[in-house]
Amino acid sequence: MNKYLYEGQEIDSVELKCLLVSRGLKVDKEVYRSFAKTNRLDINPVACDCLILSDGTIVQLTDMGFHLKYLSGILSWSNLKLLRYATQLGTDFSLKMLDGDLALFYKEELLDKPSLPPKTDFYKRTTVSDLPFLGNAVLQGLDWVAFQCLWPCEYAAAGKPCEYCFSGDYFEVLARKGKPLPAAAQARDVAEIINSAVANDGCSHVQFTGGSTFDGIKEAEHLLGYLAALIDLPDFHLDGELLLYITPPADNGLIDEYFTRGADRIACSLEVADEALAEKITAGKMTFTTRERHIDALTYIAATYGPGKAFSNFIIGIEPFESLEKGARALAERGVLPTSSTWMPMGRPVQGNMTPPDLDYYRRVKELFAELYTGYGLEPPVTRGLNVCTERDIWNYACGL
Repeated sequence: MNKYLYEGQEIDSVELKCLLVSRGLKVDKEVYRSFAKTNRLDINPVACDCLILSDGTIVQLTDMGFHLKYLSGILSWSNLKLLRYATQLGTDFSLKMLDGDLALFYKEELLDKPSLPPKTDFYKRTTVSDLPFLGNAVLQGLDWVAFQCLWPCEYAAAGKPCEYCFSGDYFEVLARKGKPLPAAAQARDVAEIINSAVANDGCSHVQFTGGSTFDGIKEAEHLLGYLAALIDLPDFHLDGELLLYITPPADNGLIDEYFTRGADRIACSLEVADEALAEKITAGKMTFTTRERHIDALTYIAATYGPGKAFSNFIIGIEPFESLEKGARALAERGVLPTSSTWMPMGRPVQGNMTPPDLDYYRRVKELFAELYTGYGLEPPVTRGLNVCTERDIWNYACGL
């Protein structure tokens, strides 16, 4: 794992990744001129670009210049006030050209000579029914195809979105204006996108994500339909894992059905460990689903299917380290894998703040999760890495890889 000098301190690739994800970069125009035709590099933030550090670590590439223009173009009138936070979103990281090579800088200091994934036409494709891949699915790193929101979030439409969630804000605004929510993605379209990504883009892992629902049966209809459509694909084979992010159902029999139909792991994500803070940041989850149901579902999965088969995402950077540690440790003791998604403040403010934590916070998180993963035998999916989530990077660090 690489080492870098940052503000007079030696940091590693996990820590640098957290800093880059949470702060974004300024990308020189010459970088686009040099790489846009040959590599995955798009000015549209929805394309979810990534950077590959020289040791192979995958990092979300958020060009703050284009990102802020994108936000100002799509924010609803009721949310234009969010732009006042733009002053908190400055970054000292930049991506430039140096002697014909891609170069990552912190201020004026060269940090690394990273690379970009090869070009793909993934985002130019449409399904047979004309559903565009762009805006419905993303390539994550080098071996993941993920879906942002396969069906609308009913909690957000009821006025209780998660604060950090950009999609939740969109659904809340639609509902407030009396406009219909978008329909859930059709099973045949989802299967076609996955099949295309596996066949053409090197993907071996799939992540399903939808909005939270009041009715676990309705959500199960969507998910079981997607899983059945994959099974029905001729000669389809997935070398990696199929991960489901779900609303914990009242009936754990639905969880059994998901595993029977091919799920490898299932998340019922808490996002925030501190319950008082969760009441404010993830109001819908706390009000409609309850913390108890999340814990019960996670415990059931771990007890029934084994350690690491249940996982819960935490948004790293939006709560004190002490509460995060307590919550992550309690899950690990139950055989639940706590996963680490670095907060991207450039999405939406949380509790009136868009300032990311400092280096020491990320270092403590890295050490904590490394201890939990190795101490409780909780190995994350074997992958080249995800853009924002750091669990595999932390595992590699813990194992000296």
